[in-house]
Amino acid sequence: MLCKDIIEVIERNYSPKYAMEWDNVGLLAGRDNKEVKRIYIALDATDEVIEDAVRAGADMLVTHHPLIFSGLKRINNQDFVGRRLIKLISNDISCYSMHTNYDVCGMADLSAEKMGFENAEVLEITFEEGESQGKICMGIGKAADVSEEMTLSECCDVVKKAFSLSNVKVFGELDRKVKRIAICPGSGKSVIGEAIKKHADVLVTGDIGHHEGIDSVAQGLSIIDAGHYGIEHIFIEDMERYLKNHLSGVEIISAPISHPFQIV
Repeated sequence: MLCKDIIEVIERNYSPKYAMEWDNVGLLAGRDNKEVKRIYIALDATDEVIEDAVRAGADMLVTHHPLIFSGLKRINNQDFVGRRLIKLISNDISCYSMHTNYDVCGMADLSAEKMGFENAEVLEITFEEGESQGKICMGIGKAADVSEEMTLSECCDVVKKAFSLSNVKVFGELDRKVKRIAICPGSGKSVIGEAIKKHADVLVTGDIGHHEGIDSVAQGLSIIDAGHYGIEHIFIEDMERYLKNHLSGVEIISAPISHPFQIV
């Protein structure tokens, strides 16, 4: 199956039109006419992932985060991004990324499902189409009322179980009662205001710094920082399932779950 045909299958459900303007999605390196017999799926195109894809004899690498994010003026072995691109191209591996378009079309609903949300609403609307009553609103993250009130500590346990985590970072009083939960996989600093507007008691996300955390608590919003990778690793399993269901004659290999840092 050709790379461009696989891209068509992916973009049928995860169109680049849903990506944010600042994002960089699609075929970022390699040939769209490449014959693909083996696909490797990972969250990031790290050195380890690319080495593993080469060892596995992959023809295509599909990632969530783009390997190329900002403009490049040169590609050589003196830069880590350049080295990765050279490695991919020299091994004839096409690299395709689906970032905020997947966040909107897949990650939002999937993370809400993992949390057991029902009747969830979009946390931050980034895309609208249609008119008046037929308008469809899509975007980043979800917010919902849970069926039973719980403590912030109990909510932490729900998050750890949902995303197979051993620990999370918490801003807020652990015995505080929470009923309305918002979730934004990845980096959620930019949606703190949206979570407050949606009257969330707690925001589950990643990449929250000291000031964002304490300022959120001061405004009545507790935060559970489950890590950027900690939530978004669900992309790997989800895309493996999607590609296996929609492609034939192509082997799908997934990167093992490997958190980028350790707590010691």
